[in-house]
Amino acid sequence: MKLTNETAELEKPGLGQIFAVLPMPVLLIGQDLRVLAVNPAAEQFFAVGAGLITRQRLDELVPFGSPILQLISQAQERDASVGERDVDLATPKGGERTADVVVTPAGDRDGNVVVTLHERSLAQRLDRQLLHRGAVRSLHGMAAVLAHEIKNPLAGIRGAAQLLEEVVPPADRNLTQLICDETDRIRELIDRMESFGDRRTFTRSPVNIHEVLDRVRQVAQTGFAKQINFVETFDPSLPFVLGDRDQLIQVFLNLVRNASDAVPESGGEITLTTGYRPGMRVGAGTSGARLSVPLEVTVRDNGSGVPADLLPYIFDPFVTTKPNGSGLGLALVAKIIGDHGGVVECDSTNGRTVFRVLLPKAESGS
Repeated sequence: MKLTNETAELEKPGLGQIFAVLPMPVLLIGQDLRVLAVNPAAEQFFAVGAGLITRQRLDELVPFGSPILQLISQAQERDASVGERDVDLATPKGGERTADVVVTPAGDRDGNVVVTLHERSLAQRLDRQLLHRGAVRSLHGMAAVLAHEIKNPLAGIRGAAQLLEEVVPPADRNLTQLICDETDRIRELIDRMESFGDRRTFTRSPVNIHEVLDRVRQVAQTGFAKQINFVETFDPSLPFVLGDRDQLIQVFLNLVRNASDAVPESGGEITLTTGYRPGMRVGAGTSGARLSVPLEVTVRDNGSGVPADLLPYIFDPFVTTKPNGSGLGLALVAKIIGDHGGVVECDSTNGRTVFRVLLPKAESGS
C-alpha cells in the first residue's frame, strides 16, 4: 500500500491495513482535487498504479464535468456525507464504468474527503443477462411455428427443384442448384432456432473445463482457425465445472469461432484463460435455485472489436456484426450458460474483445 506524506492518519497502526483490504475503490482527495492516496481496489478500477494516480488530480481521472466533482464540493461545504447513484466514471483504459459514489469528509483540518465507489457494472451485467434469457425465451413459440409451417413447404420446394434439374438445359441448372442451396440455408436457420425451444432438462455432472477448452482448440486449429496463434493461461488447480460437457464445448466453440472471424489475417491471436474468482449467487435457470459461480473462463481476441452501439445487445437474437451472420450464435451461448446458472458478458475495445463466462463448480463427491 503506497501512501503519501499527507496521509499520516492512514498510517496509524491497523488503519492502513484496513484501507488496503477494502474491496471497493477508495480515494483520499485533497482541497485542490489532488489524489492523496488510493487503495489497491482503486488502482484496479482506474487501471493505473498508485504512484501515477497520486501525481494527478481527480478531474484528470474522471470524465469532464463528472458529478463526482460537484459531490466533493457539496461534502466540503456541508461537512457531511453526500452520495449519488449511477455516476459515469468511464476511463480510457477501463472502458464504460458506472458506480454509486459516496463522498465523506475526512475530519481533518485540511478539508480532505474520502471518496468511495460502489461499482454497479456487475449488477448491470446480471440485469442484462436476465434480458438475454427473456429474449431467448421469446423465440420458443416462434421456432415451433416456423418448424411446423415452413419446413414441410421447404422440403416440397427442394424436391421440385431436384426434379426440374433433370429436365432443364445444363446452362440453367445453376438456378435449380441455387434453389436447393437457399432452401438448405433456411432449413439450417430454422434448425438453429429450434434449439432455443428445447426445454428438456440436461444432466449436470463434474466437467474438467480444461479438457473442454483443449477439445475446442483442437477443433479450431484443424479447421477454421489454422492460421491463428492460441495462448492458454490456465489455473491447473481449478475445480470441476458443474454442467454438461457437450453443451459447454458448443459454447466455447461458438466463442472461439467468433474470435477467429474478428482477428486480423496476419498476427491474429486468441487467448484462453481460466481462473477462480470469489463467486456470487445467481438464479439457476427456472428452478429457482441459487448457485455460486466462481469459475471464470475468458476468450480474448485482438480483433477490431464490437461496435459500441451494438455491445449492449450482442447476446440478443438476430443481432450480428457479420455480413452473412444469422445473429443466433451468441444468443445460443447466452441460453446455454443461463441454463447452467452462469453468466456471460462481453467487454470490447478496438484491438481487444473479451468474452467472460462465470460458471458454478461441482461440489466434492458429485
